[in-house]
Amino acid sequence: MNQMETMEKDGVVYLRFPLLENTGLVTHAFSTRKGGVSQGIYAQMNFAVRDGDTPENVRENYRRMASALGVEPGQMVLSQQTHTTNLRVVTRTDAGKGVTRQRDYTDVDGLLTGEPGLMLVTFYADCVPLYFLDPVHRAIGLSHSGWRGTVGGMGRKTVEWMGQEFGSRPEELLACIGPSICQSCYEVSEDVAEAFRQAFPEEEHPLILESKGDGKYQLDLWEANRRILLRAGLRPEHIQVAGLCTCCHPDLLFSHRATGGKRGTLAAFLMLKEEH
Repeated sequence: MNQMETMEKDGVVYLRFPLLENTGLVTHAFSTRKGGVSQGIYAQMNFAVRDGDTPENVRENYRRMASALGVEPGQMVLSQQTHTTNLRVVTRTDAGKGVTRQRDYTDVDGLLTGEPGLMLVTFYADCVPLYFLDPVHRAIGLSHSGWRGTVGGMGRKTVEWMGQEFGSRPEELLACIGPSICQSCYEVSEDVAEAFRQAFPEEEHPLILESKGDGKYQLDLWEANRRILLRAGLRPEHIQVAGLCTCCHPDLLFSHRATGGKRGTLAAFLMLKEEH
């Protein structure tokens, strides 16, 4: 059940969460394939320079998305993801890193800020985007949580960091679980299933893992991340799950699994609005 709204501006099609939008505090989006200039397997809105797409195309895609969201590319700051649970607090001094100037950091899968006008950007093609908003202390977080990040408790770690950095209280946080691969599309092997059994309470195993026999399992990353957030102290009504599978919608979204890795890269965007 897709919980997201589809928006379109100047040909750029993107998705957003009512839970976040209704606060009036943030500008946010999850990209689709539509509205960019990339060609072939990267068509159209690809946000990562890979073999076969050009830096010029990718820069133009950033420009178009920025324009659709009412910001400049130089207001964006990009993660540098390596499937860790490493987070980085970014400030105005980081503006433009990864888009208009070089990043001076690596191994960062989550970004946090309390500064308005700074747009956090993270990347996806089946893994789980986690959006966080503290409407009380005016702070945001945006984290990438694949299966390794989920086993490592990326959601919980982001909540804890927001508490340390901004005084955020879990019960006040709003969180959204973005478009990513669904359980019926996500078959994993015994070693991945065992990692989840070790990381999650036994009573939750049937809620996130379904055995298919022969050491194969269907893994529910959406529910796994939702459980992590609940255990971290978030209220159930403060969590919105997109319910939109990247693998089921190859016409709209890029999926690593659906294409055997021949694909572009989607992006999540989150920014605190300036206070008036």
